[in-house]
Amino acid sequence: MRATVKDVAALAGVSPKTVSNVINGVVRVAPDTRGRVEAALAQLDYVPNLSARGLRNGRTGAIALAFPDLTTPYSAEMSHWFVEVAHERGWSVQLEQTGVRPERERELLLRGREHLVDGLVLNPVSLGESAIVGAEDLPPVVVIGEVEQHLVDQVRVDSVTAARDMTEHLLALGHRRIAVLGCPGEGFDSATARARTLGWSQAMEAAGLPVGDDLRWACRAWEPEAGAATVADALALGEAPDALFCFTDSLAIGAVHALWSAGLRVPDDVSVAGFDDIADGRFTRPPLTTVRLDKRLFAERTLELLAARIADRERAPELAVIPHEVVPRASTARRAPR
Repeated sequence: MRATVKDVAALAGVSPKTVSNVINGVVRVAPDTRGRVEAALAQLDYVPNLSARGLRNGRTGAIALAFPDLTTPYSAEMSHWFVEVAHERGWSVQLEQTGVRPERERELLLRGREHLVDGLVLNPVSLGESAIVGAEDLPPVVVIGEVEQHLVDQVRVDSVTAARDMTEHLLALGHRRIAVLGCPGEGFDSATARARTLGWSQAMEAAGLPVGDDLRWACRAWEPEAGAATVADALALGEAPDALFCFTDSLAIGAVHALWSAGLRVPDDVSVAGFDDIADGRFTRPPLTTVRLDKRLFAERTLELLAARIADRERAPELAVIPHEVVPRASTARRAPR
C-alpha cells in the first residue's frame, strides 16, 4: 500500500503539516526536523501525488533558474548551489540560458504566469534587455545581479564597493598604474561591468590617480579567450600596467596566459586580481587574488525571498546584499622599486 503523509509524520514524530512543509519547500523547517522527515520519506519510499498536490495548492514544486551563460565556471558553481538548496526545499530546478537570447526571459515569465513553474530566478545582463520591465502580472520573481531596479525582489553583491576594495588592496601594495579588464565597451555592456568599473574609478580618483581609456580594457565576453586577446592587444599598444584587476576570475586566467605569452611574469612584473573566487582560480599558477562571496549563502537568500514571494505576492520588494571579502593570493605582490 502506498505510504501517506500521515504515515511519514508518524514515523518521523512530527505533524502532517510539517511533512507537507518539507515536501513543498516554501516554509523553512529546522535542519534536524527536516532530516528526520527526509529519513522517514526514504524509509517509506514515499512518492508524492504531484497532480493532486498541484490541484490543491496550485503549485508544481518546480522553479526556473536563468543565467546569461551556463558555460562559465561562475554560473556552474552558482547553479550547483541553487540546485542543492532548492532540493533541500523540495523544489526541482529548470535551467535556462538567456545571454544571447534575452527573449527567453519573456518565455520564462509566460511559463510562470501559466503556473508551469512556481517562481523564477533571473540574472539579466542589463535592465533595458530584461523582460521584467513593462511586464504586467509578474509571477513570483527574484532578480540576481547588479541591475538597478525596484520592481521585484533582488539579491546581489555590492560590486561597486567590492571593486573599490580590490583596487584599494592593489594600491596598498604600491601599485599606481592599475588597469581593469572587462569594462563596458563596443559590443559588450552589462550592469555588473559598469558597477565594477565605477568602484575601480572611485578608488583611483580618491588616490589622485588617472582613470583614462588606456587603463580601461573592454572585451567582447567575460571568458578566458576574450580576456587573453584583449590583454595581448593592449600590451601591443603600450606599456604594461603595474597591476591588472579583472572583473571575473575567468578573465584573469586569460590575462595571466597573455602576460606569460608576452614574457611578463605574474606577479613580479604585473600583479593580477580577479573576482568571484571560482575553483579554477585557486589552482592557477600562481593562484589568483580575488573577491570572494559565499555562493551557498547567495542561493539560500535568493530562494528564501522566492519562497516568501510565492507565499505572498503583495509584499514589498526586498533587496538582499551578500557580503564579500578580498582574498589575497600569490598572483599579487608588493610593487618592487623601479
